[in-house]
Amino acid sequence: MSGLVSAKTTPNATPHHISFPQNDSRIHKNGYETPSPLPKRTPSPSFAKPKVKPSTKTLQEQRTHESSLDNLDLGPFLLKLAIDTVASGDNQNKALDYATRASISFEESSGPGLDLAMSLQVEAAIHCSLGRLEDAIPVLERSIEVLDHEKGQDHAVAKFSGFMQLGDTYSMMGRVDRSVSSYESGLKIQIETLGDFDLRVTETCRYLAEAYVQAMQFDDAEKLCQRSLEIHRENDSPTSLEEAGDRRLIALIYEAKGDYESALEHLVLASMVMIAAGQENEVAAIDVSIGNVYAALCRFDEAIFSYQKALTVFKSIRGDGHSTIASVYIRLADVYCKTGKLRESKSYCENALRILSKQVPGIATEEIASGLTEISAIYQALNENEEALKLLHMAMKLLKDTPGQRNMVAGIEAHMGVMFYKVGRYGEARSSFKDAVAKLRASGKTRSVFFGIVLNQMGLASAQLYRIDEAVELFQEAREILEQECGPCHLDTIGVYSNLAATYDAMGR
Repeated sequence: MSGLVSAKTTPNATPHHISFPQNDSRIHKNGYETPSPLPKRTPSPSFAKPKVKPSTKTLQEQRTHESSLDNLDLGPFLLKLAIDTVASGDNQNKALDYATRASISFEESSGPGLDLAMSLQVEAAIHCSLGRLEDAIPVLERSIEVLDHEKGQDHAVAKFSGFMQLGDTYSMMGRVDRSVSSYESGLKIQIETLGDFDLRVTETCRYLAEAYVQAMQFDDAEKLCQRSLEIHRENDSPTSLEEAGDRRLIALIYEAKGDYESALEHLVLASMVMIAAGQENEVAAIDVSIGNVYAALCRFDEAIFSYQKALTVFKSIRGDGHSTIASVYIRLADVYCKTGKLRESKSYCENALRILSKQVPGIATEEIASGLTEISAIYQALNENEEALKLLHMAMKLLKDTPGQRNMVAGIEAHMGVMFYKVGRYGEARSSFKDAVAKLRASGKTRSVFFGIVLNQMGLASAQLYRIDEAVELFQEAREILEQECGPCHLDTIGVYSNLAATYDAMGR
């Protein structure tokens, strides 16, 4: 259909991942990778940790009294058993049974309060370690309900931990909207307890800012990073690794917003801190980010120099076959593709594929899938569409249909839809976009720019298949989202206006 405009589909961010620690009752997050590498994701922040008093009675003595749920010693004893069982790596179902019984005992013996909340948080963490995320949610919500943060710092700490753990769990489920809301509640309690300028608040600000980046809420993320840097200034603290981490994050945000000069400024300052601290690996990671910014500014020679610097350090520290080496190869391939050096570009793609195809233990499948997706985009630019589609199919096979990976799968499906559309396979394009839209709706990402762009792309495929009514509905929804998120004068929004007008014209309206 004439007049239809295709907006550029952006890659979907990699979701967060968490694991159950063996010596803590809270859920922590592992590292995640973004287009510009960030420091490894830190655990959910905390500012203290209330403790449950352990029982000194033996198992036999406790069994004698288990018939009485209001036995004051039973709850602490069962909770200790649960934690010890998890730490030993024994049967997790047994640990869950101990934790559940501990929670019931605390509920019956002492009622709502700190002990019950801590027990419920341990119980929820074990649910998560067993993959029972849905079961963990009501347990965590109950742990928050039984606390009153105005009763003292111990209650405030436990309630803060509950909100952060709830946010982590929602993140694993792919519910970014609810995850962010939980982190916001946790930050509010922490500020009320510690004050606006406590250095420990910067941890949570950075953590929530990373979640905002995942949700593509870059303005909110920028405000939190600026707040964190302001706290560092107010405390007159010497430049620290934590502040360098904040600068790397805000640089990523500026890069996403197209403010490349500001991004470069923060990356250079962060690099100076890491050099002074002797953090060679982190300096190399920042060099990759600096290369990304130079590439965006079309300063390709400087980009290549930054990437080569990083590559030399990574090879000396991690060896030639590490996934980090593959990621730098991919960036070099992209730069050479943009400068017309196609042979060099393809050579670096092949080098990266050799590393990723080995699937070395310790490399997350999400990381491999992300690399394959990036290489696919380069092959697409080289007009090798079949090879690009093949790589996307490989990436899809690596990812499991779990809530935590659905956002990434949706991004790959959207990318496949764009490729199918370009080669005229409109039915397959519409099917891919439809699957992506369904996953994004399920994850709560219905107000993001990315979702609006995918709706627009699906509308284009529907129009080509003469599903005009469907196309109109999709363009209208895309218009509403992009007007709110980008404004009426943004190119993506204008593209949707053009598509909608052309479709109305085809309907005789």
